[in-house]
Amino acid sequence: MDVSPSASKHGVALDDIEHAARNAAASEDLDDDLRLYLGPARSGALLVISVVRGDNRPELVIHAMAIRAKYRRLLPGG
Repeated sequence: MDVSPSASKHGVALDDIEHAARNAAASEDLDDDLRLYLGPARSGALLVISVVRGDNRPELVIHAMAIRAKYRRLLPGG
């Protein structure tokens, strides 16, 4: 997984982005190329990670931020 510089716009550390993606509690495909991961930072705080997927290349994280209410529905039991 690669991380774009834009992913840190909201101050989420690279280690937290990677942890959230690796330990995602939920994910949702938004279209053929874009996927959301909802997972915990190292502190346990929930993050939303936006990833661009493509053939023959690693996923690219383009956005990461603290979870907002509208995404909680995607979590198990949400």
